[in-house]
Amino acid sequence: MTAPKFFEKRATVMKAFRFGRLLAAGLLVSLQVSAQNVATNWNSITAKTIVQSGNKDFVAPGVWFAYVSIAVYDAVNAVHHPFEPFYYTGSGPGGASDEAAAVAAAHRVLVHYFPAQQRDLDSEFHTSLAAILADAAAKAHGAAVGEAAADALISERAGDGLLADVPYTPGTGPGAWQPTPPLFLPPATPWLGQMRPFTMKAADQFLPAGPTALASEEWVTNYNITRLFGDANNSVRTTGESEIGLFWTENAAQQYSRAFEYFAEYYKLDLVNSSRLFAILWTGFADAGIGCWNAKYTYSFWRPLTAIRAGDSNPELTADTSWTSFSMTPNHPEYPAGHTCLAAVLSSLLESFFGTRKVHVTVDSVVFSDGVHTHTFENTEDWVNEVYWARIFTGAHFPRSLEDGETIGKAVAAQLFRNHFQRKKKD
Repeated sequence: MTAPKFFEKRATVMKAFRFGRLLAAGLLVSLQVSAQNVATNWNSITAKTIVQSGNKDFVAPGVWFAYVSIAVYDAVNAVHHPFEPFYYTGSGPGGASDEAAAVAAAHRVLVHYFPAQQRDLDSEFHTSLAAILADAAAKAHGAAVGEAAADALISERAGDGLLADVPYTPGTGPGAWQPTPPLFLPPATPWLGQMRPFTMKAADQFLPAGPTALASEEWVTNYNITRLFGDANNSVRTTGESEIGLFWTENAAQQYSRAFEYFAEYYKLDLVNSSRLFAILWTGFADAGIGCWNAKYTYSFWRPLTAIRAGDSNPELTADTSWTSFSMTPNHPEYPAGHTCLAAVLSSLLESFFGTRKVHVTVDSVVFSDGVHTHTFENTEDWVNEVYWARIFTGAHFPRSLEDGETIGKAVAAQLFRNHFQRKKKD
């Protein structure tokens, strides 16, 4: 991106940010979402199981969320049959409870992948079933459908590379990713980029061309933009821009799981449409993550913290040995940016689902000491632009990485929505 276009994008983001805060009526909001159906309830339970109790971080949780949401979608769809199935092609008996089907599917998948949490999950399962207003036979039939849908998913995903032992050794010299201070953590989840995707032909289907050449003028521009805006101590960021940067440092899967529930609540989606939307979004989240991580470990590009302190990648640059990123640098290669892979895939899928870019988006963040902050957008473009700039404000990424991350996300979304979760064709 050329410098004039870059700064024009910054101005657009700040305008959208101020508007979003006014819509939100302040920074403090409640985390409690008034769940309308069991899909939203079990999305919350899934988040607790995977992130809070399972300690899965950032993009990788999307794989388990996808497992659950696909099984729930297939279970509900087996009762009503409006859409093409994903894995489970069976059909529930007449009168089966779709709610029981959804609950049983989510429970079965979570217990399979997180057996240590079965006691808590069993309790949630029985509480959910008891709250369903259906007779015992309808619940039993629905639960059987849910179990079958979950078993189909578990069988289909066996051997897909989840948590596989994928060796990775960092490189050396200019451009090579290295563990970063202060913790020098090992590379995170290299297995993710080698997984069998859900909808893509292969993990590298949308592999981008690669990071900026270090000898280029584009690299000098990218380097200096992040050096200026992402510095912890001497940045040209405004207070509002610093807030934007920190806002998006929460665990991405946890943060977006709440946002997905807000969509269901705001648009008053019933169980059928909630389960479909969650399956679309979480499958896109997972596949964009797989494609992004494949590219990260293919190119293994250094983080700004390493590059700026080294300063030896181009004769026009000078090392700044005291430079520190505004927030802690993530422990995986820089290129492409995971946050824009996710924002682009999710925003594109929402545009397709609702048929417009004018989607009401509410996202909150729990990383602040003064309470929960919320950002609200009335179109998807402002949301993606804010995420783009947020990763520069924290000093985590260079512009080229963010642009190419968006390209991956959009490509994943296009093929996913075209080929999956669509209404059944009439015979």
